[in-house]
Amino acid sequence: MNLEHPLARVIGKGSAKAGVEHWWLQRLTAIALAPLTIWVVVLLLKTQSVNYATVRELVASPLNAALLACWVVAVLWHAQLGLQVVIEDYIHNPWMEFTAHVAVKLASLLGVAVSVIAILKVVTGGVS
Repeated sequence: MNLEHPLARVIGKGSAKAGVEHWWLQRLTAIALAPLTIWVVVLLLKTQSVNYATVRELVASPLNAALLACWVVAVLWHAQLGLQVVIEDYIHNPWMEFTAHVAVKLASLLGVAVSVIAILKVVTGGVS
């Protein structure tokens, strides 16, 4: 016997009987990516006609390195969230769906790890 009020069962849940956290995360990463992507494009335009040492110095700036790391994390997180929806919508075989989810999450984590380590190497002078 369920003593929970029917309204309590549906508050914050969509038609898929799941919360709206995924939807909000996708919107928040999109909002974060709007200014960060503009910044990345401006940074890339600044590096168009300069030498390697100047680009390295520009990326090694603490503010630029932090913003670049935030952009990489936001892009890969947003992509992972979007691919999760595509997998849920179009893959109906349970083991294939699970495998695809795991592959996307691992690829995203690997991308974040490699990118952040590369940025840290530039900042600390580990790349010459």
